[in-house]
Amino acid sequence: MKTLAIRLTPKASSNRIGESRTLPDGSEQLAVYVTAVPENGKANEAMLRLLAKHLDVPVSTLSVIRGATSRTKIIGIS
Repeated sequence: MKTLAIRLTPKASSNRIGESRTLPDGSEQLAVYVTAVPENGKANEAMLRLLAKHLDVPVSTLSVIRGATSRTKIIGIS
């Protein structure tokens, strides 16, 4: 399983994939912006749909491994 580090921004003006950032520890983190609100997992669902479209994979192959209620998330790609 591959993983992807994400920094999610809910309630953005548009759904989009942003820039990749290098963190102080040297790891990469991808910025993702969604218009959905962070209630009842709506922002996470919107993020997974957007990532699936961007990566050209089915949504069912993506899952939130860590950070379901945090802005910083680890996404698993099976």
